[in-house]
Amino acid sequence: MCYPRRTEIINFQNNIFDKLFPAHLALIPQLNEVYELELAFYENLILSDEELIKNGAYFAKVGDIPTRHFLMCQGEPLKLAKHSSSRLKSFFETNQFKTGYATNGLFPYRGKFHPQMIKGLINIMGCKSGNTVLDPMMGSGTVLIEATLMGINSLGVDISPFCEFMVRAKLSGLTVNTADLRKALKNFDVLYQYFTESPLAFKKTDFYCDDFPKEFEIPEIFEDKQFHDYLALSFLDAKGYSERSKRKSLKEQFKAILERYLFVAEKIQSVLSGHENELGKAHPMQGDARQLDIPNESIDGIIFSPPYSFAIDYLKNDASHLNILGANIETLKKKMIGLRHKKPKEKYEGYLIDMHNVINECHRVLKKGKICSIIVGTNNNQLSKILNIGPDEVKGLNVQLREMGETIGLKPIKSIERKITGIANTMRSEFIEMMQKV
Repeated sequence: MCYPRRTEIINFQNNIFDKLFPAHLALIPQLNEVYELELAFYENLILSDEELIKNGAYFAKVGDIPTRHFLMCQGEPLKLAKHSSSRLKSFFETNQFKTGYATNGLFPYRGKFHPQMIKGLINIMGCKSGNTVLDPMMGSGTVLIEATLMGINSLGVDISPFCEFMVRAKLSGLTVNTADLRKALKNFDVLYQYFTESPLAFKKTDFYCDDFPKEFEIPEIFEDKQFHDYLALSFLDAKGYSERSKRKSLKEQFKAILERYLFVAEKIQSVLSGHENELGKAHPMQGDARQLDIPNESIDGIIFSPPYSFAIDYLKNDASHLNILGANIETLKKKMIGLRHKKPKEKYEGYLIDMHNVINECHRVLKKGKICSIIVGTNNNQLSKILNIGPDEVKGLNVQLREMGETIGLKPIKSIERKITGIANTMRSEFIEMMQKV
């Protein structure tokens, strides 16, 4: 059937944004992907102007008032080192409003979320102040940090004791005493000596110790566990950099990274000044996503990304930090989803069994009518090798997880595709699979 051509003259002064959003809303700069436009559209439908100002992820201004997200992201995000590669600098410039803001950019960790996307998801899932959001595989803690900034309570679970510590430390940066951080920098030589020579500095898994050198001018600040965690994470960050690059000594790296951690804390706290009592309460903990120590129907929203452990060895990536913690890597490996078997196909099959148990637990703890969102890449190329079939024949992980949810009462309500650029040979796309408990 042939359809007649439309003959009216197009007004090229209008654009798609004018059609989708009210004139008093200004979108955030660098909004350039379809999935971002879709999340922004839903935020506009769901949030009031006041909520957009406080918690919106994709808007720079509401009328003449800049949003909190815009204020968090403007300016230099991380105080990058002078010797940082042009690629790294370009990444943070290009993604200024997507990642790296607040304490999200601290500590390199494989598989981080874009925080802006998580903030948008929390909004369109309908989570509000006083609600509780869960990430049963919290990794670097993006969900907990975003929820805290939005005034929403959160729980985070991870099998790795290092992840528990890292998230706790990153959360502490939102409220840590920055004047004490500056004092610590003035006493840097003793601080460095403590972390490199004290047998107690990393003796306990919580990295806390009351026995600080007496020659340090302000030992009373170490009564603040938050402060100690933040310093300890910056030292481990420096240790990782010095192991990967010989450009600077560990001492030089530690000082530069501690300055960066101070910069980040001061920047986010300046935006939050006067609103500190609005922050949500976050509780990171070590645990197993297959057996959550959480009451039935107590959670208002779930966001997580499953590990690709059958393709990526997360324990190997974190081995040096886990060793410092005194963690038994072999014991962890037996519990780690996707790593409990030796052969690739057995790992994959075990992964699917484990993920079914995880989704069962998510269903159990989620309140009726609330939403569970899973962010998962397709991984078809790796899976095709494991299963010995063509990439186009592989049933994507997102489809398999969605089907698992559907069999236990999680109704699929939305699937949003996010194209992945730069690593197309590894993952073609990432999907946000949203499911509602019926």
